[in-house]
Amino acid sequence: MLMGIRIACFILMVVITPYGWYTWVLGGAAIVLPYIAVVLANVGANVRRTGAENPERALPATPSAPFIPGQDAPVLRIEETRAVERPRDSSDGQA
Repeated sequence: MLMGIRIACFILMVVITPYGWYTWVLGGAAIVLPYIAVVLANVGANVRRTGAENPERALPATPSAPFIPGQDAPVLRIEETRAVERPRDSSDGQA
C-alpha cells in the first residue's frame, strides 16, 4: 500500500504544474515512504516471542546397551565399490 502511495507521489510530482512547495513535499514523501514501509514490515514480522533454547542435549548421552569387554562389539562396515565405467560408444565418429 505504501509503495502505491509512493508511485502516486512520483506521478503527482511530475504532472502537477506549476512546480512549487508541494513538489518538494511529494518528492520528500516518495523518498521517505520506503524507509517507513521497511520499518513497519520488520516490526510486524516478529510478533511471537520465543523462549531461550536449552543448550543441553535432547537425548541422553548414555548408550542403550552397556559394552561388556570380551564380547563382540557390533561393528559397522562400510565397503566401497569400484567405479563402474560405461562402455564406450563405437559411434563416436571414428572409422
